[in-house]
Amino acid sequence: MHRLTTLDSGVRVVTEAMPSVRSVALGLWIGTGSRDETDAQAGLSHLLEHLLFKGSARYESLEIDQLFDAMGGELNAGTGKETTSVYARVIDEHVPDAFDVLADIVFRPAFREIDSERAVILEEIAMYEDDPQEKVFDVLGHAVFGDHPLGRAIIGRAQVIAQTPPVEIAAFHAARYVPGNVVIAAAGAVEHEALVELVAERVPAESGAAARSTPPAPPNDGSATRRFERKDTEQYHVCLGGRGLSRHDDRRFALRVLDTIFGGTSSSRLFQEVRERRGLAYAVYSFANAYQDTGQVGLYLGTRTDNLAEAMATVGAELRRLTEEPVTDEELHRAKENLRGRIVLSLESTGARMNRLGSEVLAGGPLLSLDEVVGRIEAVTTEDLALLARELWVPERLSAAGIGPDEGRFEEALRALAPAETARSAVG
Repeated sequence: MHRLTTLDSGVRVVTEAMPSVRSVALGLWIGTGSRDETDAQAGLSHLLEHLLFKGSARYESLEIDQLFDAMGGELNAGTGKETTSVYARVIDEHVPDAFDVLADIVFRPAFREIDSERAVILEEIAMYEDDPQEKVFDVLGHAVFGDHPLGRAIIGRAQVIAQTPPVEIAAFHAARYVPGNVVIAAAGAVEHEALVELVAERVPAESGAAARSTPPAPPNDGSATRRFERKDTEQYHVCLGGRGLSRHDDRRFALRVLDTIFGGTSSSRLFQEVRERRGLAYAVYSFANAYQDTGQVGLYLGTRTDNLAEAMATVGAELRRLTEEPVTDEELHRAKENLRGRIVLSLESTGARMNRLGSEVLAGGPLLSLDEVVGRIEAVTTEDLALLARELWVPERLSAAGIGPDEGRFEEALRALAPAETARSAVG
């Protein structure tokens, strides 16, 4: 069972006790991400996440590393489309010291060594540009969401990273890293009252702004687009996808089941047909991302030039089968058991529980119990899956993204999926 307390400042504290462990996963979740940036700010959330570790009003960068090394703990952070998180895992006796550091770097960063960290991120961007297997997902995001911030890479733009003045970075922080826009989550050997007391002592007492409102959703005109980036690679890296479900849509449980059947496991239709039976790819899978008011579904595969046409024809056949043939009772049962097992196993991790607490409370979602989640999954029917497949996975509605040596071959291979006239072509 979780416990949730909202302090006068607006900061929310949520915990889940796990009496069988000695560790605590502790995270500060901030309601800002790449979606909340303008074009002129693209990448500031990511840059700011890096700068937090360069020290605060009370801690130098090296001192932070030394403190966590001495505790035998772990410290990290991440930036997403809609959130930023700073988190640690320590044994229970070190929670006060770990939280003291986390709170200070999140709320009182000193913005030291900005230029050196800019250089680090510029190297990260260069590394990302050299990795088509990663970049193709952002090419797909641009195809699906266009110029909306959800279609932009989280990592940001080199020009923004290199040229934004320190005063603008500080202003970006001041507007977003306020108590009312922060959730503090902990799971493991944690006492709720003790953590609430720590937060009251060490988080700014002034009332912060309310949790930020979600920026407008991108217009959904139902059209598909194609985007291709030419690069001298051994494989073509291809993603297909379209709009999905928001994290608040009750059908999200059915989508998890559908994704498991279609391409989410080693026994899934895509994996078995593309890799196991035909040997056309090493990596092939489907995925689903959920945001506050929309979502995205997609699939990825990487294949050599000689296999591209057959691989895409096989994917097209599986897409048509998904929308035209009902899921079998055996597939449905196996997918439900897979999800139930994965959920139960994940709950043995303090980190997984903390992530669930922080992300759901920050998003305003319900914290369902294990029995409630399993019950929602068990209630999914084959008809639910058929309706979702026909809504989300119709080939003619899917956008396509590719990275490889020849756009012509890419376009030719896509003809197996949908008539060319149903999609607009755009070259990145």
